[in-house]
Amino acid sequence: MFICVNLKIHPPQVTLEDPADTKHFHVSVLGSASTQQDPASLVYAALVDAAAGRLEGEHAWIAVDAVRRLAVGKVGPKWQDDLTAMIGYAQANNFYDEPGNALRAHVEWE
Repeated sequence: MFICVNLKIHPPQVTLEDPADTKHFHVSVLGSASTQQDPASLVYAALVDAAAGRLEGEHAWIAVDAVRRLAVGKVGPKWQDDLTAMIGYAQANNFYDEPGNALRAHVEWE
């Protein structure tokens, strides 16, 4: 699964794509090359505005609650167990921020 930040539209939109794939997680930024503004600032603002997380350098911290919220209507009943396993993997590999209940994701700029 991945978080998509679409900078091609105004205001930028944050969505959850391919939510069934809980083995992979990243942030994909669409339109970063075509913007006149600093794309990192736009992504940071879009994530904060969507209550989805925050951008820190080359990575984003995505709130688990936002993942759950964005997945509503897109996943089946087993998905919650898969997400819990994904969080466990993230915790074991230091990709999880306990106080912020957030998952670390690398950012792909398109």
